[in-house]
Amino acid sequence: MYADTTLELVKKGASLLFLDVPQHTLLGIDTQMFSVGPNFKGIKMIPPGPHFIYYSSSNRGGSEFSPMIGFFIDLNPSQVIVRKWDQQEERLVKISEEEEERYSQGVKNMEFDKYLGPYTLNQFGEWKMLSNYITKTTIQRIEPIGAEITIIHEPDIFTSLLESILIKEYGGMEDFLLGELQFAFVAFLMGQSLEAFLQWKNFVNLLFDCTEAPLHTRSNLFTKFIMVVYYQLKYAFQKENNVATKGSITLLDDSFLSSDSFLQHLCKEFFLLVLQAPFVDGDLLSWTRKLKELLESSLGWVFEHDMRDGIFYEDDDEFAPVVVMLEE
Repeated sequence: MYADTTLELVKKGASLLFLDVPQHTLLGIDTQMFSVGPNFKGIKMIPPGPHFIYYSSSNRGGSEFSPMIGFFIDLNPSQVIVRKWDQQEERLVKISEEEEERYSQGVKNMEFDKYLGPYTLNQFGEWKMLSNYITKTTIQRIEPIGAEITIIHEPDIFTSLLESILIKEYGGMEDFLLGELQFAFVAFLMGQSLEAFLQWKNFVNLLFDCTEAPLHTRSNLFTKFIMVVYYQLKYAFQKENNVATKGSITLLDDSFLSSDSFLQHLCKEFFLLVLQAPFVDGDLLSWTRKLKELLESSLGWVFEHDMRDGIFYEDDDEFAPVVVMLEE
């Protein structure tokens, strides 16, 4: 199935050469994560375009891990990116241009080929669903390409996101907004950045709170927004995704799984708005139903609908009407 694409990536795929990375280090690219072995020196046959690299160093036995560090890159065909492990700082660092050119030529001459693991192509579609609006412009807009994202507060990277919406920097380009929404989610989920989560939450709050735009002025934007959130949550809810194989994604638990979470309240109001509207875009209606079904099947949330007044209630909602049996 992937034979033609694989052959194309052998010829034009990008490569990451990571030198001296300690054994047992957790290292990921996009939705793929693995533990570094003794002969690992990088990844080859990477499809061109935006990717997210993230890693966490471990102790000698591989039982304890440092906070995750990550960065976005935008790869050209046949490009080689070289980083070297700094033992003292426990992170990947850039090398001089002369060294990078020499190592890059070595990669192109197949000198490191047996030490480079191939990009898992059958997971690329999953990554595209999470990043299809992220472009090189998106990355440059939010952070310098290659800048690090960590769980530590990094105010300079994300503070402009919500403000850029308020001052209308997008110039009507809806996909730019969706690209930044995806950027924040990837940095939050893979890079474990609290700042990125807060900005993702701000985006979601802002869009789910709209009442006129989904039905009248921006139906296409909201259809794409619901699609983006659907694929983000579908990936996040997977019990056996590679990112969570080792080391828990702690920000996910309290933020999403509680029936009293911000997401549950936002979705309840949005579902009511769309599903009870007399006129609504067909694609928006379809994707809203899919998102509702995903939340119900993955989290057990049940949005009950009272046809008398058009209000959704969850089973344990304290504001749901109480039925009282009167004695005759």
